[in-house]
Amino acid sequence: MTGQSLYYMGEADLAGKVLAIAEEEGAERASYALKLLQSEGELSSASTGKDTASGRLVTHTYRVAGPVAIMLTTTAIDVDPELLNRCIVLAVDEGQAQTRAIHARQREAQTLAGHLAGAERHAVAKLHQDAQRLLEPLAVVNPFAPALSFPDRATRTRRDHAKYLALISAIALLHQHQRVKKTASAPGGKSFVYIEASAADVELANRLAHEVLGRSLDELPPGTRRLLEALDGIVAERAGAGAVARDQVRFSRRELREQTGWGDTQLKVHLARLVELELVVAHRAERGNGYCYELAWDGTGRDGERFVLGLAAPAGNDADRSGPGQPRSGPGRSPVGRLSGPGRDGPAPERQPPHNGLSAFSADERPERGVRANGKVVTVVGGQP
Repeated sequence: MTGQSLYYMGEADLAGKVLAIAEEEGAERASYALKLLQSEGELSSASTGKDTASGRLVTHTYRVAGPVAIMLTTTAIDVDPELLNRCIVLAVDEGQAQTRAIHARQREAQTLAGHLAGAERHAVAKLHQDAQRLLEPLAVVNPFAPALSFPDRATRTRRDHAKYLALISAIALLHQHQRVKKTASAPGGKSFVYIEASAADVELANRLAHEVLGRSLDELPPGTRRLLEALDGIVAERAGAGAVARDQVRFSRRELREQTGWGDTQLKVHLARLVELELVVAHRAERGNGYCYELAWDGTGRDGERFVLGLAAPAGNDADRSGPGQPRSGPGRSPVGRLSGPGRDGPAPERQPPHNGLSAFSADERPERGVRANGKVVTVVGGQP
């Protein structure tokens, strides 16, 4: 894809379409146009050309309308960060168990049952497409929005917060036939039809956001994160077997290739990223011209801290939810700190700032509900801190 190719498509050629790009490298020159499509929802370009009647040079404006969904695949670990923060990042499972499952499916495809399943697959896909065509373009109102929270440590979370809210709306839209359609009057006498997001929609979005958006916010690419966790296991095993401290364990790239089964190029790229981020320290080998390495990572983020912290779970009862006029919690504290009490059935904890901006749902001092965050129960306490 050339840098200007998208600008000269028909005005409605991309509207409501999915633009699938097999390799991100093939669209590298068009990255600016892709960013504009994502952020602005359209492309507009002014170009000089000849007027057919007078022969003079005139300016023609080309416009390509959206919205457009963009899907890219890549094996690179260095992707344009400005394009990356406009996307949701999904990583392929490269574990041995997944490879074994893929091999089993490939063998099954050669059998009679596999050929029959291939024919059935088209019917299943058509059924899903027909189900999507039953969805109407309705507005989604989120009555829980004033009580929600999201990490705000970095500027890029402004876009991630919009993804989180859009995720809630998408889940609600998919359940539109299980919801009551409501009508509201807009200024000028016009009316619009909408549905409301439920507490279950927000809770499902929270679970998905921890896994999907949390990976987007992780400074390590998925492959680099897998190598880091593999290194942690290898170093822990060697330190225990040799009864030495972790910082005394040294390893070479050859040893890592043998123990992890990774290829040399793959290992070299991800190990270099860990050295650059100072999670691994490179030392000159005592013999020869090579290097040996030391793991400097102390385990931060191993228990899921890379995921999105501080997402507020809505009250289960609609009557108890916070409205626009209800008091809201303060800005919160840093994402790493002492957690509050054990939950609804435990003793009331001492009053403290909410964990990373977890929102309050009532004005009294009682624990409102237990919120599960990173596998731990955090008690949300109502009222201003």
